[in-house]
Amino acid sequence: ITKMHFQWDWLCLGVLLISSVTAEIENEDNLNADVEVEDFDMQSQETEVDREKPSIEVVYQTPKPTGEVYFTETFDGGLSGWVLSKTKKEDIDDNIAKYDGRWEVEELKENTVPGDRGLVLKSVAKHHAISAMLTKPFIFDDKPLIVQYEVNFQKGIDCGGAYIKLLSSSDDLNLEYFFDRTPYTIMFGPDKCGEDYKLHFIFRHKNPKTGEYDEKHAERPDVDLKKFYLDKKTHLYTLVLKPDDTFEMLIDQTVVSKGSLLENMVPPVNPSKEIEDPSDKKPDDWDERPKIPDPNAVKPDDWDEDEPSKIEDPDAVKPEGWLDNEPEYVPDPSAKKPKDWDEEMDGEWEAPQIPNPKCETAPGCGQWVRPMKNNPKYKGKWRAPMIDNPNYQGIWSPRKIPNPDYFEDLHPFKMTTVSAVGLELWSMTSDIYFDNFIICSEKEVADHWAADGWGLKKLVASANEPGMFSQLVTAAEDHPWLWVLYILTLALPVGLGVLFCWPAKKTDEYDFKKPDVSKQIRKGELKQEREEFEDDEIDEEKENEDIAEDERREMEETKREFLKDTKKMGREAPVSDIDDDDEENEVADEEENEVADASQEEGGISNKSDSEDEKKEADEGTGDHPLRSVRKRRVRKD
Repeated sequence: ITKMHFQWDWLCLGVLLISSVTAEIENEDNLNADVEVEDFDMQSQETEVDREKPSIEVVYQTPKPTGEVYFTETFDGGLSGWVLSKTKKEDIDDNIAKYDGRWEVEELKENTVPGDRGLVLKSVAKHHAISAMLTKPFIFDDKPLIVQYEVNFQKGIDCGGAYIKLLSSSDDLNLEYFFDRTPYTIMFGPDKCGEDYKLHFIFRHKNPKTGEYDEKHAERPDVDLKKFYLDKKTHLYTLVLKPDDTFEMLIDQTVVSKGSLLENMVPPVNPSKEIEDPSDKKPDDWDERPKIPDPNAVKPDDWDEDEPSKIEDPDAVKPEGWLDNEPEYVPDPSAKKPKDWDEEMDGEWEAPQIPNPKCETAPGCGQWVRPMKNNPKYKGKWRAPMIDNPNYQGIWSPRKIPNPDYFEDLHPFKMTTVSAVGLELWSMTSDIYFDNFIICSEKEVADHWAADGWGLKKLVASANEPGMFSQLVTAAEDHPWLWVLYILTLALPVGLGVLFCWPAKKTDEYDFKKPDVSKQIRKGELKQEREEFEDDEIDEEKENEDIAEDERREMEETKREFLKDTKKMGREAPVSDIDDDDEENEVADEEENEVADASQEEGGISNKSDSEDEKKEADEGTGDHPLRSVRKRRVRKD
């Protein structure tokens, strides 16, 4: 049992060690993911991460669309066709109102695909705006709309967005004056500030009765989006709008949210048919109280509302050694008046107060006051008990009337035509990477485009991903004590294998050696008594052998003498046949009796020896203390 407990202890220890190492690796991943780069100057940001060469050779070719598209952009040819905004934001200070954020076209800093370049937001705490016209406008008719592009937060993201806007067609659309209030039809993409991780899908819906536009927001996805913002990998964002008024949002070609434009937008596209009457008012006599004080209740005569909740404890006694004449605080004797102290301006200088050192060893100083305790007579202000209100009418609400602004748009997919795409962003983190924009109507075209661009980036990132061994070494470099856990974890399987698989000793040997403790305690005495016992047994065996030999010889001698006498009698005195027969029978009987007696004596000796041997074996199998067993055998022998 002790050995089994020992093995289970080792097994539990091993499980704890493995769990600790696993938790530490997960914590390292989370910490690495949560680290955000702050307070670095621009030069250190430029040189912080060296560009790594991919561990596999990839041949990059600029993606080309395989079907009808409305817009594509790879940025491999620079910013051709893109227009930087020259306007200002309204209603903010002039020093931050300008769209003066810097854009660059460059390769990824990590997991670089040679030749593949993208648009990078470079400035911090500045407004950025850049836009481009579509190859041809997209009209919301009977074809789906698919918007797809890549984003990489190369330094993570603190507060900022990476969404795009599909600008509405209009005669006065001027991309040089693109700003936050430029009309758009759809806004889509990631956005994050603090711990609020969003994936926007907003469309501006036109009220058919008033002609005004309202923003409709898709319900938040149920998926945790945090990793997409902090893992510093390139992710593919896709929006699919279908003519049947449904939508899907995908990240890395996996659906993270889907729904209906009629049912899953906030606020709803179509208003309610009825609204509360704004002119309806609650009657003055309307009673909304479900409970009221019992009007028939009377305050008890012994109810004293003047009793305080706390009273002095009359049983309290001032502690012995209390210093009544010593204040709790005294002026600091080491304090000195500052040289620049002006009593006319600052008043009379007084040394700062410090705790009285005499009070440190005493139970207290100053005037002793009895402690307060709860007043057992306190009942507080009397209030009548509450009862059900017989006049309760429920919670009042205004009556419903038909909604004068009600309308029903059964096909909100038919939005305002789109003619341009733009990025209008503010960010507290730089180096946000955009690449491979496409707007089309066929999912196969978008997937093929993604395979030629984002697919290569994903392949290179996977090849450059450090293995488990590298992650363990990296974690140990930051926390050297992890080496101890690694060594113990590696040694654990070997130890468990030895404990559970190595052949154990036989139980008989273990039980036989169990009384060795007492053997060591009384070794001399036990040895002496064991030798005496062995000598006695040897002498007893020899004595028994001698007795048996003497009896056998005596029996043979008696037999020979009897035969001689018989022969002599036959020669000297012949007798009748009858007498001879009787005599021979008597001799035979006597001879048989003698032989039987001798056999019984031999059998008795043999049985005695056998019984003593059995007793000896039984004593050896009892498991008693060796000394006790020796003594028992000696008593039996005596």
